[in-house]
Amino acid sequence: MFHRGKALAAALLMPLALAACLFTPGKFASTLDIRADRSFTFTYKGEIQALDLKRLSGKATEAAIKEKGKDEDSDDAKDDPAVLTGAVLVQSDDKKDPDLALTPEEKAERDAEYRELATQIAKEAGYRTVEYRGDGLFWVDYAISGKLSHGFAFPYNQDAQMVFPFVVIELRGKDVVRVKAPGFAQQDSSGLGGAGAMGAMSEGMGDGMGKAMGYESAKMAGTFTLTTNAEIVSQNQEDGARAGAAGKTIVWTVNNRTKDAPTAVLRVVGL
Repeated sequence: MFHRGKALAAALLMPLALAACLFTPGKFASTLDIRADRSFTFTYKGEIQALDLKRLSGKATEAAIKEKGKDEDSDDAKDDPAVLTGAVLVQSDDKKDPDLALTPEEKAERDAEYRELATQIAKEAGYRTVEYRGDGLFWVDYAISGKLSHGFAFPYNQDAQMVFPFVVIELRGKDVVRVKAPGFAQQDSSGLGGAGAMGAMSEGMGDGMGKAMGYESAKMAGTFTLTTNAEIVSQNQEDGARAGAAGKTIVWTVNNRTKDAPTAVLRVVGL
């Protein structure tokens, strides 16, 4: 039978299942420097875990149909809400999770796809290193500089289906920017779209799906450091900002238990 947590996970994942993969942070160090003149530099160095939603949902669908004793191609199976919900996460009556582990052939196919993905992403601006290390785990060294005349998001690549960014910089009016890192927290998904659902999954969901598919997922553990000489309008790090030679510095230490996404609002020169 379903547990409450499993049903919640299913509800969160149903809209995400349209994507082939979901990417979440592992161990990392990330920095963001924003100057009052709108110049910025962003870096991310560390792990990114890919959760193979396409293969997971396919295997979970088969397991759910098998558990209910229905033929996979029957109309009853396709229309049964319990089966459709079970397409994401299922639990049998004896409270043991179904075996969703990939076969050797499926693993080889997945790894080939991810190695190709690493090659393609490495061609994008800012990516200094992209290595695929197996079991959906990538090692990334990313650094980019620019001017905040427009918003910024990392990671974001529609072709690679990286559509739920960890860090977002938004322009608010003529002279205000907001920094928010929904990927670095476990949150309520309301009002945050896919990024919120992704953050909500960091509370062990990714690890549970990895185990179901036969491997250990990387757990989020890292730091996000913001430095700026701009006016800090607001921020949510309880220790506040500390002064230094480069201006003010705010450091968020995050892990799977972090509930509030690192957030700061800065006043910069007007456009």
